[in-house]
Amino acid sequence: MFNLVSLTSFLLLLQVHILINNAGLALGVSTVSDHDLEDAQIMWTTNVLSVVALTKQIVKGMLERNKGHIVNMSSIAAKEAYAGGGLYCGTKFALDAYTTAMRHELVGTDIRVTDIQPGAVQTEFSVVRFKGDVQKADAVYEGIDPLTAADIADNVMYALTRPKHVQITDLMTLATYQCSAKGIARVKKAAQ
Repeated sequence: MFNLVSLTSFLLLLQVHILINNAGLALGVSTVSDHDLEDAQIMWTTNVLSVVALTKQIVKGMLERNKGHIVNMSSIAAKEAYAGGGLYCGTKFALDAYTTAMRHELVGTDIRVTDIQPGAVQTEFSVVRFKGDVQKADAVYEGIDPLTAADIADNVMYALTRPKHVQITDLMTLATYQCSAKGIARVKKAAQ
């Protein structure tokens, strides 16, 4: 059984210097008239509340040591809403606001806060979003060379390895043929 007191005590002993909140879950592409409330609750719990809960515990030790770096894995959806993504975009907008507020709250410390905002990254994300429909998931990336998990890991490493006096606050990365969340030129599809 889950015991928050034991988890909290354990986390405080770890002396975590880097926290990477890598929560990203989209379930479906429902619209305002047909949102599934269970899916909504799962997305909010995963994408926002889990970040708040874990950060709350880890930041205590960072504050005691006056040292640390918090990286929140967000999305371009934190900056730009789109049809069929209202619930997911809402969670990422909330995460963006939480990250910005956190940066304001920690401004007088040596704790850095970074928000990573990737565009089209081909991982299991779309397969999960489309509830296992690989054909729909693959169509998201058709005609482009999408970003990879390694590309985003490189972004994280860049932010983490800056000199102590440098704080990368927001880092948005898009695939070459992408200009916005849904603005994708499927150039390679047309060339085939």
